[in-house]
Amino acid sequence: MTTGHRGPITAELNDEDLIRELTHLYDTRMDALRHAPLQAFQEHTVRTAELETEYLRRRPAREIDPNRSRDGARARD
Repeated sequence: MTTGHRGPITAELNDEDLIRELTHLYDTRMDALRHAPLQAFQEHTVRTAELETEYLRRRPAREIDPNRSRDGARARD
């Protein structure tokens, strides 16, 4: 696996590693927001976007929870 300055190359990650990388970023997001220098937070944001984009590219027909849509939220109100 090749690595870049932000970690493993996103397109080269297998599905398990992609989920692991995303989970780690989500686990560290609040700490990055609250305590990281601006440049580090911006890198965190870019890496998160890269991984999320790759996840969505691989799963265009992923299961969508209707309660997560605008109409579903309005129906709960």
